[in-house]
Amino acid sequence: MSNIPDDLSYTKEHEWVAGLDDSTTVTIGITAFAAESLGDVVFVQLPEVGSTVEPGDSVGEVESTKSVNEIYSPVGGEVTEVNQSVVDDPGLVNSDPYGEGWMFKVRVEGDPEDLLSPEEYTALTSGDS
Repeated sequence: MSNIPDDLSYTKEHEWVAGLDDSTTVTIGITAFAAESLGDVVFVQLPEVGSTVEPGDSVGEVESTKSVNEIYSPVGGEVTEVNQSVVDDPGLVNSDPYGEGWMFKVRVEGDPEDLLSPEEYTALTSGDS
């Protein structure tokens, strides 16, 4: 079973969100479950810094040896930073999805909705939901 940190929020599309309680700027990535399902990630396309995103917007892509999947923004706001390291070395998504494999940061506008707790995400990925 995938590692699911208990200090993050999650989406049904397998993104994670860090920093909701501490800051107006949050960090976003894809979960270990998603990374394991994708297989070896070979290409990552991220949103542009300064762009405005809405919750649920497709903001990038992750290409693996198995498929190409879209990255969705779990929150609305302005993209303030992207992780160039993950663009240069897409394997970071597989090796450290909750650390060096983070994808982008958003200055949040409004209250994020429809995020899952770690317990809800665990139930989703284990088929109990």
